[in-house]
Amino acid sequence: MNAIWAGFVLVALAGTLVQAVFLGHPEVAAAVMQRLFDDSRLAFEVALGLTGVMSLWLGLMRIGEAGGFLNALTRLLSPLFTRLMPEVPRDHPAQGAVVMNLAANVLGLDNAATPLGLKAMRELNRLNPQPETASNAQILFLVLNASSVTVLPVTIFTYRAQMGAANPTDVFIPILIATSCSTLVGLISVAVVQRLRIFDPVVMLYLGGAALLLGGLMAYFGALPAAEMQRQSALLTQAILLGLIAAFLLAALWRRVPLYETFLDGAKEGFQVAVGIIPYLVAMLVAIGMLRASGVLELLLSGIRGWATAAGLDPRFVDALPTAFIKPLSGSGARAMMVETMRTFGPDSLAGRLSAVIQGSTETTFYVLAVYFGAVGIRRARHAVACALLADLAGVVAAILVTYWFFA
Repeated sequence: MNAIWAGFVLVALAGTLVQAVFLGHPEVAAAVMQRLFDDSRLAFEVALGLTGVMSLWLGLMRIGEAGGFLNALTRLLSPLFTRLMPEVPRDHPAQGAVVMNLAANVLGLDNAATPLGLKAMRELNRLNPQPETASNAQILFLVLNASSVTVLPVTIFTYRAQMGAANPTDVFIPILIATSCSTLVGLISVAVVQRLRIFDPVVMLYLGGAALLLGGLMAYFGALPAAEMQRQSALLTQAILLGLIAAFLLAALWRRVPLYETFLDGAKEGFQVAVGIIPYLVAMLVAIGMLRASGVLELLLSGIRGWATAAGLDPRFVDALPTAFIKPLSGSGARAMMVETMRTFGPDSLAGRLSAVIQGSTETTFYVLAVYFGAVGIRRARHAVACALLADLAGVVAAILVTYWFFA
């Protein structure tokens, strides 16, 4: 992360020097200085605006967790992972930790998912005959985390709301399709390399169900005119989210959970999360703003845009590619790229929506690898990186296609 941030700033300064001294554009230096102040103020304003919405959603998520949704998802997914990780005994603590981590990711409970993920990796390493080399189960677990199985991208909705999107949740169905594609590709690539029995009836039931759901969504929306597709996807998104809120509350009431106190505990955590991201947003937004103002970022994108035009493609997707480039390396950097893209082109532009869908399609691969493998001292990742990056590529390609399908 240090190298990425320093590289952004130094390249921007070098681009500014070339523009001002050698190309006769001294106004670029003034533009870069102005972006320093503008983007640092924007970072604070965005984080401040996130506080209320983050508090609301994390409060609701805490109610859902207390209402038993995490445990229900764990029971639902256990039969699948018993077969995908045959070297892990059925009653071993690793099995429960793996499933609980993935269930927490599905619900978007990032703060709960990471400790569970670290516990799962430690438990899997106890079964590993070569502790410094990633086992098959550890690789599958990491790739599924890196490919992002989150189906409630609340943080993205929050950023879109803060940036003034007319309907902040209208990217929900596209994100769901894109993240499903990345996860399926990640799972299948690992299964091929490890020769897992993906044709086991139970595995096929799960994968077939996911494929039918995804295919059904695509077939249904594909039969609609563009305007009607956007309207109905927005209605479906709102129905799903409101239905989940109702289900969280009713389940918590059934289990006699103190709703108000539980909500406040989650809301306090949301406030802390929103305040805590201010330094990261300032650092990354300022660095990216400098790159854009210096002309370096536009030079890179112009080359890709020219290639896309020559190939007969609609080049508007190029404006969202910075989010895709930085996503495998840095979550905070990709988040800042998404915010900067929405600020530059508008949250409801094709580029603004595409950057949000890309952000929700995959996780930060190298960060996940460093944290999870580093926590247990794994030095040889074997095929983990290749499979995770293949899932990333699938997620980005799916994000571009589905965003054009829904919003172009």
